[in-house]
Amino acid sequence: MKKVIALLMVCGFAFAFVACGGGKTESTETTDSTATEAPAETAPAADTTATDTTAAQ
Repeated sequence: MKKVIALLMVCGFAFAFVACGGGKTESTETTDSTATEAPAETAPAADTTATDTTAAQ
């Protein structure tokens, strides 16, 4: 009985890996529309330096 349960679990795991392992493919519409758009300009962050919190302990 343990072997049957183990076999069912292995089949279930194999199915899960196959179902979730697909690669991301882009359609030609997505690449064409993004190629014509201008890139968005972003402002730099004001201050991104982290403070040292270990010295206070």
